[in-house]
Amino acid sequence: MVDRGNVMFMGTVESTGETSTLRIFTEFCPALLGIERYSHLIVLYWFHLRDNPEHRKTLQVTPPRHEGAPLTGVFACRSPSRPNPIGVTVVKLERIDGCKLMVSGLDALEGSPIVDLKPYNPDSDSVPEAEVPGYMRHL
Repeated sequence: MVDRGNVMFMGTVESTGETSTLRIFTEFCPALLGIERYSHLIVLYWFHLRDNPEHRKTLQVTPPRHEGAPLTGVFACRSPSRPNPIGVTVVKLERIDGCKLMVSGLDALEGSPIVDLKPYNPDSDSVPEAEVPGYMRHL
């Protein structure tokens, strides 16, 4: 394993619900310039409740929310137990209030540290012809 330094958290999930709040730390607030021009964002966050040696050693799981799913490598599913507990989700940007982003569609827990934000671009972030295993199609 190669250590490339520390990941910096730039904010936290302050609240969750139909509309969730992402609080960006003051020192990273200037990085939000222009983000209001996008309707959707990609949020990378830290599975903080799975950041322990036991969960970081997990390499295979049976996806629990997918009936009939086989034993699967964590790189072939979205398990929060993985060597680097990084989550990713696409959200709709509802509004901005200073360094707080109100979003809908967040798939993260309250208190989850935010690793990065990226604008969602349907031209490059969407692959309509992408293939997935049959057990994933019911979602």
